[in-house]
Amino acid sequence: MAQIRNSDHLLERIADLQTELRQSDPSALAERTGADFLLKEPGTGEFQLRFWHRPVILTFPSLEARDLHSGEPLPSGMLALLLYYFSMSDGTPAAGRWISFSELPDGRFYNQAFQGYTGKALARKFENNLEAFCDAAKKLGAHRLPEEQGLGDAAFAFQVLPNVSLSAVYWCGDEDFPASCNILFDASVSHHLSTDGCAILGSILTRRLIKVDGVAV
Repeated sequence: MAQIRNSDHLLERIADLQTELRQSDPSALAERTGADFLLKEPGTGEFQLRFWHRPVILTFPSLEARDLHSGEPLPSGMLALLLYYFSMSDGTPAAGRWISFSELPDGRFYNQAFQGYTGKALARKFENNLEAFCDAAKKLGAHRLPEEQGLGDAAFAFQVLPNVSLSAVYWCGDEDFPASCNILFDASVSHHLSTDGCAILGSILTRRLIKVDGVAV
């Protein structure tokens, strides 16, 4: 799971994904990923989509990504995730139900580590402060999930990419049990990202919730 964080491997992987995606029909890519494709001239254009609630552009065929408003290039890790998404997404719609990391392909093997740097880290941060957790989620543009779904004392959904969403769930503690948190994924996520990519998304969401005041991950 650490391989995408290794800078040399990451840049190598980005180059491989760009080479692979250049062979694809951009219209088909747009249809599968839920992006808009704007044709500039024959064989050249740009995809526009929202990534972490932020409008971004992915150029074609160069396959470089930048913020739509500022023009700033996305960090390498974010570009890699975007390229993985374009490489894997098959257009499967959201399932409308949430699953844990352990239910992803090979997720059970990595679940303990994943919980350590996501759910446990969030529980340490917010302790038993439900209001602070809710405020942090709202500041990141999440929407609260209905109570009838039975997901903890509060649960918020985050639309990361057109076909990828995840949620953060919070359970208040009491005299017998401490507060706890968990990151869940829409059950369709394996049609759009690898388990490794899901682990990275969970880590990014955790960091954003913890450092919600002015994070730029």
